[in-house]
Amino acid sequence: MMGTLLIMKEKKEPQRQAFLDELRAPSERGLGRGLGRLARTARGALGLTRGVLSASAKGEDWTLDDKDLKSIEALVMRLGKLKGLPMKMGQIMSYLELEMPPETRRVLSLLQTQSAATPWPLIETSIREDLGDKAERLLAALDHTPVAVASIGQVHRGQLPGGASVAVKVRHPDIEEAIRSDFAAAEAGTGLAGFLLPGVGATARDFVGETRTRLLEECDYRLEADRQVVFSRLFSGHPTIVVPEVHLDWCSRRVLVTAWEKGREFEDFRASANQAQRDSAGAALFDFYIGTLYRHGLFHADPHPGNYHLRDDGRIAVFDYGCVCKLEPSVVQAFVHLAAAVRDDDRAKVCEALREIGGEPSSNDATYAQLRRLLRGFFEPMLRDGPHAIDGRIRVEMAQVARDKLAIARLRLPGHLVFLLRIRFGLYAVLSRLGAVCDWSAMERGFAEDSGRSLGLSP
Repeated sequence: MMGTLLIMKEKKEPQRQAFLDELRAPSERGLGRGLGRLARTARGALGLTRGVLSASAKGEDWTLDDKDLKSIEALVMRLGKLKGLPMKMGQIMSYLELEMPPETRRVLSLLQTQSAATPWPLIETSIREDLGDKAERLLAALDHTPVAVASIGQVHRGQLPGGASVAVKVRHPDIEEAIRSDFAAAEAGTGLAGFLLPGVGATARDFVGETRTRLLEECDYRLEADRQVVFSRLFSGHPTIVVPEVHLDWCSRRVLVTAWEKGREFEDFRASANQAQRDSAGAALFDFYIGTLYRHGLFHADPHPGNYHLRDDGRIAVFDYGCVCKLEPSVVQAFVHLAAAVRDDDRAKVCEALREIGGEPSSNDATYAQLRRLLRGFFEPMLRDGPHAIDGRIRVEMAQVARDKLAIARLRLPGHLVFLLRIRFGLYAVLSRLGAVCDWSAMERGFAEDSGRSLGLSP
């Protein structure tokens, strides 16, 4: 995975490799739970927020000195060992278009695919316990060194008895208990919510509850396998999206076996792709993450760049279906109505659509002005006709964050809709870094028309 090796130009290769080796080294220390993990999680969240805010305030032109760099590396090491929610936080920070030194982003981006590995004996034990008599056949051709280590599990390359090359994802031991412990540190979770997604959800408790539900669902690989099968069917024959085949007979709650798909990681592709390739990749990602919501009421709510590889044939293989939400047709219809109302800048229709979604828009003019600005940012690519690049940069102004939190909190939106914000703004950041130029407005209007046909809704 060569993209993860792009850390800092200023560092010599032996130094870079030493840090990567230390980051990926198997951790003998368990994930922990209770007060000990709560304290480590809170420290990690606080350190991440302070570090990113400080880097953002200094801007992209600021260069890290050795001391700053060591601090960032230590933070990434800590988040990677904690897994779960803290590592998720680092992943999100790594691809949002915050103004920060490239060195900071590059180190954070390692968390998309790398962290301390679970030792092989524990991986082997999970496979044997879950697969029983079949375990030996899978273990016989399974690499002991993981190719990627994520927040919930790690991926090993292997081969099935028939010769099929596969990716075997195995859940980290005790990760469910660790995540439950993470959410005991509610202040850390809501602090992240306030920083990244100001004020979404009726209350902080709604946000934390929804996030907790989604993360615990990601621990169930049998559920993920079923979801991936659904996406595989929906994108069968698609010209630019590949959903790896799932080998259901080899899957369990802690083991997920899918076809091996190789390709370039995002940063590697971004560094070498020409404009036509960037545009094609951007259109494919927009179709996958946004089009599927309109057409099928489904959305893959984790658009971080570690979840896909860009193949040499121009197609994109999308992985990791643990964080997937399904919306009722009535909610999709309300979302279609909201998009149209924002595009038309019609206050009455905007408020009506928000009520359909379950919100309670305020009649206060100043509050609506803030809401209007946020919604137009949410749908920004759709509001401009013709091909253009997306500006996904986020400039942190704490006074504005506080005002946004108040304005959106007054809407009392259902907690699950936070993931719609996450997918949109997260995807915008990816498309902005990619530099893709497309007619996003025409694409989204087409998705709305498709929703009317496929779900029986009116655009």
